[in-house]
Amino acid sequence: MNGRKDHNDRGSAGRTEPTLGNLDNLDGEKPQSREDVGLPKFSLDPDMVRPAPPPPQRRSKRRGWLVPVALLVVIGVGTSLWVGQDKLRGLVPNTELDGILGRAETALQQGHLDGTDGSSARELFEAARALQPDNDRARDGLRNVGQAEIARADAALQAHKLDEADQALTAARELLGGGSDVDRLTQAVAAARNGAVPTDHLIEQADQAFDAGKLDGDGGAGDLYRRVLAADPNNAVAKHGLDKVGDALAAQVHKALDAGDRTTASSLVDRLAVLLPNYAELPALRAALVQVSQQDNGALADAIKQGQDALREGRVTGQGDDTAQARFKAALAIDPDNADAKAGMGQVAQALIVQANAALDHGDNAHARELLDQAIAIAPHSADLAAARARLGEGRKSNATQVANDIASDVPAEGNGDDLQHPPLTSQQSAELARTIQRADTAARQGNLMLPPGDSAYDLYRQALAMDGNNPVARQGLESLPGLAINQFNQSLASGNLSAAGNRLADLADLSPGNTNQGVLRDRLAGAWMDQAEQQLQNGDRASAAQSLDSARKLAPGNPRLASLMARLQSGG
Repeated sequence: MNGRKDHNDRGSAGRTEPTLGNLDNLDGEKPQSREDVGLPKFSLDPDMVRPAPPPPQRRSKRRGWLVPVALLVVIGVGTSLWVGQDKLRGLVPNTELDGILGRAETALQQGHLDGTDGSSARELFEAARALQPDNDRARDGLRNVGQAEIARADAALQAHKLDEADQALTAARELLGGGSDVDRLTQAVAAARNGAVPTDHLIEQADQAFDAGKLDGDGGAGDLYRRVLAADPNNAVAKHGLDKVGDALAAQVHKALDAGDRTTASSLVDRLAVLLPNYAELPALRAALVQVSQQDNGALADAIKQGQDALREGRVTGQGDDTAQARFKAALAIDPDNADAKAGMGQVAQALIVQANAALDHGDNAHARELLDQAIAIAPHSADLAAARARLGEGRKSNATQVANDIASDVPAEGNGDDLQHPPLTSQQSAELARTIQRADTAARQGNLMLPPGDSAYDLYRQALAMDGNNPVARQGLESLPGLAINQFNQSLASGNLSAAGNRLADLADLSPGNTNQGVLRDRLAGAWMDQAEQQLQNGDRASAAQSLDSARKLAPGNPRLASLMARLQSGG
C-alpha cells in the first residue's frame, strides 16, 4: 500500500480529495446532478448563507439633492407666513367689527350723531376703534361725525338755539381737537350770547372788578374783558382793559419775587399765562422766576440735607440751629409747600413720639408728657401721637363736653393721667363706648378719616380713648388710619377720582406726617393730574386743563412734564 486513499471510496470518513467529476457526459442535453457527474453531495447550514447584496441605488444618489432643497423651500414659506401673519390676519373677515362699523355708518347717515345708549354713530365708531385701534373706517367715521357736529352747531346757531350749538361744538372739539371751524363758531356763539347784553355794560362790570382787585377767574376783570372781545373783537376799550389786567398781575409777580415768595410768584405767572398767553413781559417774568428758583433750590436742598443728617445723628430738637427741627424749619421758610421739608418735620414729630413711648415704658410720665407737647406743636393730628396721649392717660373724662373740647383744641388734659384712679365703666358708659367705636369704624370705611370735625374717624376714635384710654379696639382703629388712607388713595386714583385721592393724601400727611410713602403717592397723583390736563388740551378745554395743571404744580412743581404741558397751554396747542 502506498498510503493514499482511493477518492472513489465514498463510504469512508475523512478528507475528500477534489475531483472534476465525469467529463464524458458534459455534452448531454439533460442536466446532470452532482452525483451524476461524480461530485460529492453537500448541504449548507442556513446560518452560513450570506444574503445577496442589494442592487446599487444609483437613481437615489442622483436625486439626493432634492431633500435639502425641499427643506429650504419649506423654511422659506414658513418664514414668509410668520412675517406676514398680521397681513394674513387682516384678510380674515371680522364679522363683529364689520357689523359695528355698518351700524355706525347707518347711524351717521340718519343723523344720530351722539348719545348714551350705545346706538349713536360716535359710540359705535369708538367701539370699533376699541376693537381695532388702527382701523381706517373707524377713524374716518369719527372725523365725519365731528364734521357733522360742526354742521349741526352751525344750523343751531342760525336758529338761535345757542345751548344746542354749544353742545354740538363741544362734541366737535372733542372729536376733531379744535380747528378753524370750531373756533369760528365758538366766537359766533359767544357773540350771539353777548348780543343780548350791551358791551358797554360788560366793560363797566369789568372796570368795577379791576378796581376791586379781582383780576382773573370767573367774573374777574380779565374774564369780562374777554367776553367783550368775543362779541366785538376790535373793541379797543376791552383790549386796553386786558393789558391793564396783565400789567397788574405782572406787578404782583415782581412784588412776590422781591419778598422771596417764589410759590406765589410762580402761581401768578401761571395765571397770567392762561389769561394772556402772548403777554409781552411773560418771558422775562419766567426767566426771573427761574433765576430765583435756582438760588432758592440750592439753599433749600442744603437745609433739607442738614436736617436729615441731624435726624440720623439724634439731634432732633433743642437749642441752636443745628438740630433737625431747626433745619427743616429753615427749609420751609424758603418753600412753605416743599414736601421733603414737611416730611422731615413729620419725622421729627415721630422721633419725639418714639422717645415719649420709651419714657412711658420706664415710668417717666413727666418727661413723656414734655416730649408729646413738643410733638403736638409739629404734628397735632398724628395718629401715633393720639395713641401715645391715650396711653399716658390724658382723657377719660366723664363729661362728654370736656372730651369734645379737648379733641377740638388738641390741648392735653391737665394733670398726670396715670395718677388718676378711674372707676370701672358703668354699663351705660360701656354702651356709649361701643357706639362711639362703631361710628368711628363706619366713618373710616366711608372715607371720613379727618373730616368732618367731631364726626370723623380720627375724632371718634379719640373720643373712645378719652372714655377708655386702654381700649385696644379704639387704639388699633386709630393706628390703622394711615394705612387706610393709603388704600383709599389707591382706590380713588384707580377710579379716576383725583380730588378724593388728593383728600386721602392730605389725610395721610396729617395722620402720619413722616410717612415715607407720601413722596411716591404725591408723584403718582401729580402724574394723573397731568394726564387729565393733556386730555383736556386735546379736547380744547383750556380752562379745565389750567386747573388740572395747577393741581399738578402744587404736588410736583419741578416735574419736567409740567413745564411742557404749561407751554402747550400757553401756546393754545
